[in-house]
Parts: sequence; structure tokens; C-alpha cells
Amino acid sequence: MLLSGNLLYFLPFYSLFLQKHGNRLQVHLEKSYFLRLPKFLPHAIDDLFMPEFFVDSVNHWFGDREILSNVYINCKSGEVVGLLGRNGCGKSTLLKIIFGSIIPKFKYLKIDEKIYQKGYLSKNLTYLPQNNLVPGHISVSTAVDLLCKRYKPQLLEMEIVRKFLQVKFRELSGGEQRYLEVLLCMYSDSRFVLLDEPFSQLAPIVVEEIKWHINQLKTDKGFILTDHNFQSLLDVADRTVLLHNGCNYTIRNREDLILHGYLPAAKD
Repeated sequence: MLLSGNLLYFLPFYSLFLQKHGNRLQVHLEKSYFLRLPKFLPHAIDDLFMPEFFVDSVNHWFGDREILSNVYINCKSGEVVGLLGRNGCGKSTLLKIIFGSIIPKFKYLKIDEKIYQKGYLSKNLTYLPQNNLVPGHISVSTAVDLLCKRYKPQLLEMEIVRKFLQVKFRELSGGEQRYLEVLLCMYSDSRFVLLDEPFSQLAPIVVEEIKWHINQLKTDKGFILTDHNFQSLLDVADRTVLLHNGCNYTIRNREDLILHGYLPAAKD
């Protein structure tokens, strides 16, 4: 497999071998020459082969109304992608399409270089819906054992988890359920996490805690999250995408949100 463009410009005399191991691509370079490469190049190579998923050409209708039209979104391990949009624009629908609980008219989904019809079949994608995730008769301890084998020690260090381990989800308050479900998804064994309104129903101090956890975990994971608490979303997102009129737009600043009608323009 050969690479083209600027990257190969700096590799005229070195061998680049790509060997696939599971879901990861590892770059093998002759070590003695690697040190002579420009300092930025090793980081560029790491970025190029970072685990990633993307969904492209998403088209979905509700009756005679087109909700999503040729939508594209991607996420790499190590980043947080914020997904904004007005009520009814298709944010939750897009996440469900990626996960596999809604079948669209068309989509092209690829996770770690492999095509999937439903994201959950990759066993590397976790989705937090707006409604309850964990059945009420399940205990917190059972949910941790099922979803969080790798990160179980970290979860058990949290007071909110420890004190409710033997409690069933139906015995928790709405805020307690939501916070624990957010933590379970974030600390799941999956590399990619979809969070649909994770800040909903939660006190500001808990929202700040969730943002802290996301920043701690994103070195090993990729996140896509939606929320109407747009300022908290912007605080934690590395980049932001807006769904508007069935299409996706890259958001670079607050003015872009005003331009596309998500925020009102300042009054004179």
C-alpha cells in the first residue's frame, strides 16, 4: 500500500510497510532513518492511522419529509465532535442510524476500515439514547460488569458508582440514573461513544464532572455528542458540526451558528 502527496515527499529513501493487526494499522519504519525525518512527521503518521469511523451519504425520510440529505460525519479516536441542531433536525436520528437502530434509505458506514450495516455489530460503538438505557430491573453492579470490563477499576473508584452498586436502576432518581448511564457509556469497552443529550436532567456541577471525564477518556476514545446546552458542548468539543435543513455544516465560531440560524443575531 502506497501513500501519496506531502507525506511521501519526506520519505523518498525510506520503506513504509503497513501491516494490519485487528482493527489497527501499524507503521513500520527503519528506525535508524526515522530519527532523520522532520520532527512533525511521526505525529502526522500517527494521525493518519488513528482509529476512525465515518458515515457518509446518509439519506432518511419520515413519510414525505426528507430529514437527512447526503449527511457526512466522522470521528477519530482522540477527539470530541459536537453535533448541534434545532429540535427535529435529525440529530438523534443520525446517531440511531450510526448505531443501527434505525435503517435509513441509504448510508455508508465504516468503522476502523471495515464497512458495517449497523454500527453496534462492530462491538466498538456505544450509544446513549435520550431515553433510559439500562432496564430498571438491572443493578448497577450488573451493568458495570456487562459494559465496562476494561475500565471497571476506574468506575469503582467513583463514589456515585460504589454507593449504588447493589441498587437496581428503577430505584434511582432520574438524575442518578442519567448520570450513571452516561458514565457507563463513557467508560464502556467501546472505542467510539455516541452521547445523545448527556447533560440533560443534570445539575451544573454534574455537567462539569461529565466534561472532565470526557477529557480524561478522549486520549483512547472518540466521542460524538449532542446537547441543547450548546455552551457546555462547545466547551468540550474539539470541533463542531451543525445539522440544518437536512445537511451538515462545519462550525468554526459563534458567527457560523448565527449565519445558519441556530443562534439569534444580536439586536441593534
